[in-house]
Amino acid sequence: MTYKVDNISEIKTYLKELKKYSQYDFCEYSDSSIYRRINKVLVDHKLSLDELMDKTRTDSLFVENIVQEITVNTTEFFRDPGIWHELYSRHFVPLKKKNVVNVWHAGCSSGQEVYSNNVILSEMGLLDKSRIVATDLNNKMLKDAKKGEYNHRYNMKIIDNFNAVINKKKLADKVRFDKYFEFQEDKDIIKVRDFLKENVDFKRHDLVKGELNSYQKFDVIFCRNVLIYFNASLQSRILKRFHDQLTNGGMLILGNHEGLTGFFKTRFIKNGPVFIKNNAFHFEY
Repeated sequence: MTYKVDNISEIKTYLKELKKYSQYDFCEYSDSSIYRRINKVLVDHKLSLDELMDKTRTDSLFVENIVQEITVNTTEFFRDPGIWHELYSRHFVPLKKKNVVNVWHAGCSSGQEVYSNNVILSEMGLLDKSRIVATDLNNKMLKDAKKGEYNHRYNMKIIDNFNAVINKKKLADKVRFDKYFEFQEDKDIIKVRDFLKENVDFKRHDLVKGELNSYQKFDVIFCRNVLIYFNASLQSRILKRFHDQLTNGGMLILGNHEGLTGFFKTRFIKNGPVFIKNNAFHFEY
């Protein structure tokens, strides 16, 4: 029996059913991305699309498990070290003038990005006055992020990346890796030190559904390698939310292969890997 579906319209029909019978809305994910992921679900579970429909309508636990499979959770510590070093050595320096630094990690996955940034904030003397919100759609990923324990085998580049970011210009008195992480060699586990977790508020949030309920605006918003999975219309709505929730001159940090086009190029000023909110413009709808 063949489990894959060739017609994207059939998959879109399924997504409407998923939205109807659950809290999840994947209808505006990019066609190519959602096509691959739904077909993988069908093959892995040996289900026809009709069978997937039936289980979605009747089995809420199955739906939760499927959503965990659909959502993309690829991340690593100090991913793209050159970008992190620029944030550390240049872009975050003005944050030292602030009394409080508010940071939002949108789509935080299992938390490696959050803790990478907290290492930088700590080295800059900013961690104690930082308030960090880290959100994701996937509850399992949020539990892993809160725990802060990772298999070393899947994070083998962590020490090299750490040194490339933190110790790049330090010829003496290098920052020790174990200041921030505990390596339990017998268990092949890397643990984040507790003080890196203390000021992080991990919470479930669906970028598709709307704004983050937050009383404060953010000085920095991370949303790396998330927008590429959405269609153009959804990307635009999310970018507007980011613009609205940034402070004057606030920084938006996207993935290496993500950028702004057309209308949004006037709403942000690009400076290296950072998009800075352009306060000369305001959205009017």
